[in-house]
Amino acid sequence: MGKKAALIRGDGVGPELADAIMTIHEAVGSKVEIIPVEAGYEWWLKHGGDSLIPKETWDVLKQSNAVLKCPTTTPPEIKHLRSVAVSIRQRFDLYANIRPIKTIGGIRGRLGPVDLICVREATEGLYSGVDVRLTPDVAVAIRKISRKQSLRVTRKAFEIARENGWKRVVVVTKRNILKETDGLFIEAVQEVAKDYPEISWEEYFVDNLAQQLVKNHEKFNQAVILGTNLFMDIISEEAAALVASIGMVYSANMGDNYAMFEPAHGSAPKYKGQNKVNPTATILSYAWMIGYLGEKDKMNSIFRATEQVIAEGKNVTYDLGGNASTSEMTEAIAKKIRIVLDKGQ
Repeated sequence: MGKKAALIRGDGVGPELADAIMTIHEAVGSKVEIIPVEAGYEWWLKHGGDSLIPKETWDVLKQSNAVLKCPTTTPPEIKHLRSVAVSIRQRFDLYANIRPIKTIGGIRGRLGPVDLICVREATEGLYSGVDVRLTPDVAVAIRKISRKQSLRVTRKAFEIARENGWKRVVVVTKRNILKETDGLFIEAVQEVAKDYPEISWEEYFVDNLAQQLVKNHEKFNQAVILGTNLFMDIISEEAAALVASIGMVYSANMGDNYAMFEPAHGSAPKYKGQNKVNPTATILSYAWMIGYLGEKDKMNSIFRATEQVIAEGKNVTYDLGGNASTSEMTEAIAKKIRIVLDKGQ
């Protein structure tokens, strides 16, 4: 039986990026069945309800082996609507958000070449959803940290380090203040680390790490940076600024039996319909997804083709110093994929 993947078209520039994915899907000859579905704020504005994800989409997600989510918008002023990404992570127990932060095609950020991976616990912490107004003047949010999820995400981080042949895991906490929650997280790290004697780990407080990423980011090359949900949401976004464009940063949300892949950037509504944004992060998220679903050779061909197009610099978007549209850059990558596949590179 063939593999199936849902494709959430999303908001803002999401539908344009979803179209780009179908171009790449055809070029690489993937056997994965792609099922386009709707979710997000624009869908909700037309249909309403208590969720940004329609029931029909949930049904497709449950019948799929993975999902690729194009960017979606979460309106902060509508209190009962939860983020599409958070809803899917929690429903499918996708406890590890993984963001490789890497210089692609030789295009460096302002601070030099980067090669690190951010791993974030993605189901609890301050995103647990326990966020309440006690009185008109007092509101509280509960930062839930559990041993189970801490152990699972820590093991994923150490496994990623081992797979890459790296020797360091950097653990982000604020344990001098959050003694119990971050204390529990560190206990999980200490337990898991015993199974990986070749990998060292060190603890950084989140404020110091935020500074060091800007001041001495090269210290973190060939390292996995691990932490709880909110801390790593912010740190991975800061790390993404070290490469040429946020449009280059792809990501995965992994559970034990399911995964969601997505570009790290948002829906960029001001660029909606302009055929302007960089498709790289979405294309590489798609590549990672089909690799996860068993098509490793096709995944590698997309990565090689994308690297080559970016390195050549002729058909790249504005954020990479070019003037190509989303569709033009996508077509260039698709053409290069066919060349890579023909040559068997």
